[in-house]
Amino acid sequence: MKTRSLMLCALLLAGCASEPPRQPPSQPNTPLTQAPPKKVSHAWSLFTEDAASHYGVDERLISAIISVESGGDPAAVSRSNAIGLMQIKASTAGREVYRAQGKRGQPSSKELRDPARNIDIGVAYIRILQSQQLAGIRNPETLRYATIVSYANGAGALLRTFSSDRDRAIAMINAMTPDEFYQHVQNKHPAAQAPRYLWKVNTAYRTI
Repeated sequence: MKTRSLMLCALLLAGCASEPPRQPPSQPNTPLTQAPPKKVSHAWSLFTEDAASHYGVDERLISAIISVESGGDPAAVSRSNAIGLMQIKASTAGREVYRAQGKRGQPSSKELRDPARNIDIGVAYIRILQSQQLAGIRNPETLRYATIVSYANGAGALLRTFSSDRDRAIAMINAMTPDEFYQHVQNKHPAAQAPRYLWKVNTAYRTI
């Protein structure tokens, strides 16, 4: 009986060893894979051109952010209630833009679902980041990287990876090459998604 049991175990082990290795589950599609950045850029160019001109923001950067944030879907809503093409949170970026424009309160969900308004508010927020919180970064490529990271995770979190003093942080950034800054984000940013987000938006930017 004991010999028979041992033979059965040996057969079972041989069968398991002969099975092909299991493939890891495929990663779910992200907006970047669902909608090519060039297609997204073309679809919303009427609004991105206007906003880029009005706020003095790089249009390719706007389109790249839209590509990654929503895949060009104006009805997209995240689990954290970020809404529309540029995935605006009404209580944070939306409220900040309203305050900068002299308005009270924050944009409504209906307003953020409107493509033109969503892009306008998103680009206004980028302008706030670049002209206020990230002001002083001299290299345009470094500024683009800093803007991308700050759009998703806030400028404060980025600057604190250099220094708690904003002016010192900006000076330290200016002492770096764009590649050195990029690697700093990859290695030092406290938000786990920040390096991946920077890579995705930068990849989209280069393909538009």
